[in-house]
Amino acid sequence: MNRMAPATDHQALLAIADNAISLARDHIARAGPLAVHDKGDRDRVTDLDVGIERAVRAYLHEQTPDIGFLGEEEGSIDVGRSMWILDPIDGTSNLVHGVPFYAVSLALVVDERPVVAVIDLPALHMHYSAVSGAGAYSAHGRMSASTTTSLADSFVSLGDYAVGADAEDKNRDQLAITTRLADRVERIRMFGSAAIDLAWVAEGRTDATVILSNNPWDTAAGILIATEAGALVTDIAGQPHSFQSTTTVASAPEVANELLSLLETGRLRP
Repeated sequence: MNRMAPATDHQALLAIADNAISLARDHIARAGPLAVHDKGDRDRVTDLDVGIERAVRAYLHEQTPDIGFLGEEEGSIDVGRSMWILDPIDGTSNLVHGVPFYAVSLALVVDERPVVAVIDLPALHMHYSAVSGAGAYSAHGRMSASTTTSLADSFVSLGDYAVGADAEDKNRDQLAITTRLADRVERIRMFGSAAIDLAWVAEGRTDATVILSNNPWDTAAGILIATEAGALVTDIAGQPHSFQSTTTVASAPEVANELLSLLETGRLRP
């Protein structure tokens, strides 16, 4: 692999992203007892989160020195038109409690749009990737979102309840939406990882996901993977998802209108 692969060579950059994810997976496999620290209100970070982010950042800088980097734990370097966005462990609380629902999520974003994405679930041995315009893939081949046509038949995941600043207001919205969904969908689940939420919509394991509190590192990779698998991805108001979106809704296309209408009715705040 050419260590100076240009930012326009997306297939070459996907190979670099896959190598970076392998590096993160190796760190997880070798990890001993975790050192856990509080970084905010009910928000935890481990030495493993930080170690993965530093190792992946160094590898990506070596391979793609002209591309910036944004990580959840230690911020950004040289952010410009193109940047890698990493969540070293999406679902840290799950990891800390021995729940296997956590992921490494990496995306390449160009002009605020994801063009390369990889999500890996080390404990579940699941791997997902996408390149803009070329489809989304798991280890089993090309993925397609669910063909469910009725909200009543839909298996829907919700993002975590909020913590930290404004959590009370955000959680009022979440509770209202949870109540309305509970009356209309087949089942609701909360996996505790936005990357998993979006990857499983892409794979058709779930029919929709609603994430009310997210950051770019939570969703950048999953948005591309879900979109390339044919899911409709918007914000809660039904507008096309963008880098500035603070909410994320991804669903099977045939239930999108019904779901978005229900979500808009269920909101307590504008």
